[in-house]
Amino acid sequence: MNMRLDVVTIFPEYLEPLRHALLGKAIERNILSVGVHNLRDWAPGVHQAVDDSPYGGGPGMVMKPQVWGPALDDIAAAGMDGLGGQSLDSAVPHLDNVRHDQKLGLAEESSYAGAVGAVDESDKPLLIVPTPAGEPFTQQMAQEFSHEGHIVFACGRYEGIDQRVVDDAANRYRVREVSIGDYVLIGGEVAVLVIAEAVVRLIPGVLGNRKSHEEDSFSDGLLEGPSYTKPRIWRGLEVPEVLLSGNHALVDRWRRDQALKRTAERRPDLLETVNLTDRDREALEH
Repeated sequence: MNMRLDVVTIFPEYLEPLRHALLGKAIERNILSVGVHNLRDWAPGVHQAVDDSPYGGGPGMVMKPQVWGPALDDIAAAGMDGLGGQSLDSAVPHLDNVRHDQKLGLAEESSYAGAVGAVDESDKPLLIVPTPAGEPFTQQMAQEFSHEGHIVFACGRYEGIDQRVVDDAANRYRVREVSIGDYVLIGGEVAVLVIAEAVVRLIPGVLGNRKSHEEDSFSDGLLEGPSYTKPRIWRGLEVPEVLLSGNHALVDRWRRDQALKRTAERRPDLLETVNLTDRDREALEH
């Protein structure tokens, strides 16, 4: 097993999408294992309360440290084996489904040997806490996380998790508080789905073709340009002639030009950090 994801939440059913599509395929191929844990399993009492009113007053409720602490302790102690071997299964078998790029011999090798070994600060797992107050999640961060062996997600709700949980977790985890955007969600589960999908797709063997993520938006600092497929003409709109030329150098240059122009139109701020050639600048001027 190459990567393990553990998710702690009060709504385990919310994480059902982790069993589907490419993530489900990664589970089948033993590239990925996923454990989803109900936080209330660590909550004492009949009502299994996980929240309480905030000190200092104010609206909403705060998730209790005496519930979160033991949950994160147990998951860290279980490590890559998971609590009681609990793991999600793939939703639908994918093993017999061969992609077009795999038939053409463009499939990526599934081996992940050595990638997990690059772990700083001993062998502590990575704890990701989705929060609007966290550092912005980026493609570069996704690439970094894709080399982890064990990632644990703590899904907050209400007004969030008592800050002491995050501070204390640093004794057993490398902690990252992460935001997926400048907006507020009801809970952390949706953010986990976003981060998990962005990270897992970068693990070798998950995508059928390694170029699928090498040419992604943001992978080289630019937005990805437009894509086309058959038919050649659809509703009077034609595929750009250069894509039919068979000249790979011209196609690569066209794609680069389109990426530059789209980035300039939609995210000009990104161009500030891109190393532009004279040919790139010429494309942007036209």
